[in-house]
Amino acid sequence: MKLLHFNKRHYLLFLSFLGSAFMSCFSQGYGPQNPFWSQVRFGGSFGVGFGNNVVNIVAAPSAIYQFNDHFALGSNLSFNYAKFGDSRFTAYGAGVLGYYNPIRSLQFSSEFEQLRVHRSYGNDFPDLKEDYWLPVLFMGVGYTSGPVTFGIRYDILYDENKSIYADPWMPFIRVFF
Repeated sequence: MKLLHFNKRHYLLFLSFLGSAFMSCFSQGYGPQNPFWSQVRFGGSFGVGFGNNVVNIVAAPSAIYQFNDHFALGSNLSFNYAKFGDSRFTAYGAGVLGYYNPIRSLQFSSEFEQLRVHRSYGNDFPDLKEDYWLPVLFMGVGYTSGPVTFGIRYDILYDENKSIYADPWMPFIRVFF
């Protein structure tokens, strides 16, 4: 069952929105005299995994604007590289993040990412390659202690034939300073 259908216009609209959001942030000015920057927090995640003929590298820097103790909104960039034997894929993209803390230690999250995926299936299928856009929408819940949140999230748009993740459920650790 396909929940959402994205075409080129949707991608351009999303990228335009993301670009204008960044431009409006930078037009606010820099320095301690501007209260906007005192509410911006930076963080994200980084991971490296190794196994028997397996390598996986993930980097996802993020920035959020903390409106108050309960709400934060931001964006991220994402890069993922994996090699499994002769097969490999690269995925990169950007996303929009929203966090809600009804109480200090409980966080609900919503994260939309639009990823560009390039796959090759190695020596067994040298001519088999795929390039496609992959929308990902995570809904999650986590426990927050200081700048660290850990929990679980679920990809609502999960497609087992296209997803770069093995399962729609994914544990996470998130850090913002």
